[in-house]
This record gives sequence, C-alpha cells and structure tokens, in this order.
Amino acid sequence: MSDAPVLYQVDGAVATITLNRPDVLNALNVALMVSLREAMASATSDEAVRAVIVTGAGRGFSAGADLASTSPGGSGGGDTGNLLRERYHPVILAMRNMPKPIISAVNGVAAGAGMSIAMAGDIILAGRSATFLQAFSKIGLVPDAGSTWFLPRYVGDVRARALAILADRISAQDAQSFGLVWQVHEDADLLPRAQEMAAKLAAMPTRAYAFIKQALNDSHQRDLPAQLELEATLQSQAGQTEDFREGVAAFLQKRPPQFKGR
Repeated sequence: MSDAPVLYQVDGAVATITLNRPDVLNALNVALMVSLREAMASATSDEAVRAVIVTGAGRGFSAGADLASTSPGGSGGGDTGNLLRERYHPVILAMRNMPKPIISAVNGVAAGAGMSIAMAGDIILAGRSATFLQAFSKIGLVPDAGSTWFLPRYVGDVRARALAILADRISAQDAQSFGLVWQVHEDADLLPRAQEMAAKLAAMPTRAYAFIKQALNDSHQRDLPAQLELEATLQSQAGQTEDFREGVAAFLQKRPPQFKGR
C-alpha cells in the first residue's frame, strides 16, 4: 500500500478517500489534513464522481490529532486555534458543502477530530467494533473541528454535553441508538456495504442531493418561513434539471430512470 497520508481512488462514479497512517491509527497531522483537503477538492471537481466514501486504513478510522506533531513541543506546535483554521476547518466545510453525498465508513476508533471528520459525512456507517470518543477534555481541550456543532444536532443537547464533558468511549451500537450512526455492520462487511450504498447513490439524481444538503445545512439558521422560502427556491432549481425530467418520464412510462446528475 502507498505511504501517502491519504489514498484517493475512483471506481466508476464512486471516489473512496482513505486516511492512510495505519501505524498510528490514522492520527491527523498537517500532511494528512493537506492531502485530505486536496482529495475533497478532487472529488468535488470531478464530474464523473457522484458519491464519496471516507474511511480509514488498518484498525481504525482516526484516533484524532497527532499529539506528537500538535503539542507545544512538537514540530507542528504553536497556536492550535490557527492550526484548526488553516488545516481542519477547510476540510470540514468542504465535506459539508460538497454537492455530492459522502458516506463515512467508520472502522475501529473515531476519536477527537477523527470523530468530527466522520460526523461531517452525510451518512455514517460503522463496523460492529467501531467506537466513538470525544477525547478532548481528557487533555484539557475543547471539542473542535465541528464537534460542538454536530453533536447537539445529532444526539441532542443532553447527550452532547455528556459525551463532550465526560469523554466516555461509546460503542457503535450505542452511537446508533443515540442517532449518530445510520447503520452498524459486521466489520468485514462495512466497506462492501458502504460501496454498495455509494453505488446506489451514484445512480440516483445527485443534483437533488446537492440541493438537499444545502437545505439541511442552512435549516438551523432559519426560521420556518425562511426555510419554506429556501425550499421553494431550491425546488425551482431542481425542477429545471434533466434528472427531474427523466424521473417524471420514467415514472409515467413505468421504466427504471437513467439519471445523469444534471
């Protein structure tokens, strides 16, 4: 396997982005975050890619920030806030704003900012042995890379506060019961099920998924009248797409649709 910190592979209409520092459970350093941002940009700009999988090499999704490189005495030392602004925030925003669905396939541990990256995906699948951990308070830090935004929305305020403050490790099954994970699969089945789901998504009207992501991303910042207006605006745009016309034609002709993402 390549020693690149992030692997990027396109198979048909699906791009798989793999965090690739398995010897340190894919701990996040500057090189990995730079490569991850580049991979997200490639997936966004490639018109042939219509769905994305993000996963980790080896035994874990990501153990979070590489403390050896981000600690005050490490080679990546300095203001951790600036490190977040420069390296982490662009990745999280790129994932949320990507006009294509992203599946986070969580194998093993997803801790700290690694858990944030998983949560930045649109649909989270987990292997049965996966675990989730907001590790920040254990070393005197604040949850970051979007964790304080994602957690209350996914699991509710009570659980978000407990997860952030207590920093307890939770299982994939508990994460699913909390509403954080969509499906839990046997470890060996995780990537095949993610690939199956991504292929299904890639064959669907992906322009509609872009509009759906935009509507959901903005919904917490709007009151109901404003959200209704946004829905109407996006629906007007969706109604002008080739995919909508194909969907209606296929329905009326009682045949499978052939969507093109246009």
